[in-house]
Amino acid sequence: MTSPKPCEGCRNGASFHKPISMAFQPILSFQNKDVFAYEALVRGTDGSGAAAVFEEVTTDNVYLFDQVCRSTAIGLAARLGVAATGALLSINFLPNAVYDPRACIRVTLDAAERTGFPVDRIMFEFTETEKVDPKHLLNILSHYRKLGFLTAIDDFGAGFAGIGLLADFVPDVVKLDMHLIRNCDTDPTRRAILLHTVAMLHDLGSKVICEGVETVGEATVLQDMGVDLMQGYLFAKPAFEALPETAWPELPVARKAHATTRAASDVRQRVS
Repeated sequence: MTSPKPCEGCRNGASFHKPISMAFQPILSFQNKDVFAYEALVRGTDGSGAAAVFEEVTTDNVYLFDQVCRSTAIGLAARLGVAATGALLSINFLPNAVYDPRACIRVTLDAAERTGFPVDRIMFEFTETEKVDPKHLLNILSHYRKLGFLTAIDDFGAGFAGIGLLADFVPDVVKLDMHLIRNCDTDPTRRAILLHTVAMLHDLGSKVICEGVETVGEATVLQDMGVDLMQGYLFAKPAFEALPETAWPELPVARKAHATTRAASDVRQRVS
């Protein structure tokens, strides 16, 4: 049996063949001392990891998978009271699964209306590790912005979009890849790259989220650079069909005034 065509699948209510659910992981704002957003992460209905789910995704069913992920995330977030916390719901989407942003957003809007979840509390993340036609991506992002959704690049610095995309479209949020974050407190090269990337994104008007934060040392360095939004196991692991308890480690007072000089000096010493 062949999969329905994209628009037919949406119109006729077709669904991804493997039942899925979601886990939620918070993104913290240290300035406000609250949860900025909960990211919805796909899981099997038995709690199995995302890898087992993605093994079932093919070019024929990717459209349906993307739509089911959106509606599932919104339904669970509504049930868990995410909007009442004041946090955003962050949903990952696959640009190559969006054939026409005006038609394909219908399932999302219907799910929000059905569950009473406010659309202005939804942020869409796309990963730049998926190769996509830049014009198609810009069309999607522009349409989502017109509808009032926040837009975010996930894993920035690890994929295809990169700086070129920022020249044409500045998203509301940029999530820096965890590979840049790891050991940034002990690696001067990573610190220098992060420092200037964060400064550039702030100049462009984007909020910066550093993901994959695992140690107080990493969090302290990021705070020194002016990063407010962080996500990682240091604060909370994803919780299956639940909003996890959040840890707030005490970080040293930010030393922004010295961050630029210190990072530049570290790099010079390393390369000299």
